[in-house]
Amino acid sequence: MKQIILTVLIVIMSGFIFGQDNVNGKNMETKKALLIIDIQNDYFEGGANPLIGSIEASINARTLLKDFREKSLIVIHIQHFSTRSGSTFFIPNTKGVEIHENVRPIGGETVIAKNYPNSFRETDLLDYLKLNNITDLVICGMMTQMCVDATTRAAKDFGFNCVVIGDACATKDLEIQGKKVSASEVQKSFLAALNYFYSTVKNTQEYLNESEK
Repeated sequence: MKQIILTVLIVIMSGFIFGQDNVNGKNMETKKALLIIDIQNDYFEGGANPLIGSIEASINARTLLKDFREKSLIVIHIQHFSTRSGSTFFIPNTKGVEIHENVRPIGGETVIAKNYPNSFRETDLLDYLKLNNITDLVICGMMTQMCVDATTRAAKDFGFNCVVIGDACATKDLEIQGKKVSASEVQKSFLAALNYFYSTVKNTQEYLNESEK
């Protein structure tokens, strides 16, 4: 009788521990989504705020997008609409605010509009990720030092595992206290900072090679 009672107790406790692990996010199957941030016309030649390397970055983003589509994985497009007074780009109802043709959404893909650098702020992004049981995010887009950075840090704080695809991101020359900071230095600095805790930074081919293993 004692042995039966002990067995029942072990089964009950095992079930409780398993349930707690699921609540805490443990033992859940890894499920990833591609997050494409602000790859919009104004960031390209002829746009209101062209970046350095935006075409190359968009081509790499397109390669990632193709891979996710072929594997029927979730793709989320983030589209910025600037509502701030004095804004000069991503103005609603302009050609510049439209998502670039290289990564244009197709039917069934989610597009989430935002008004702030952090893609989670005052949007449905977090609810959508939770609804679809997403655990891991593959992130790319523009600008590296602004919306990519803000979104990645927020995602990590919400508990998501993040991979940033560095060569599918783009930025521009900046200036501080009268000194120019080249786009390449901005890119390296922000990616290096993200790579420490908030994400793992990879290039497109490296990511694709590893995802096939």
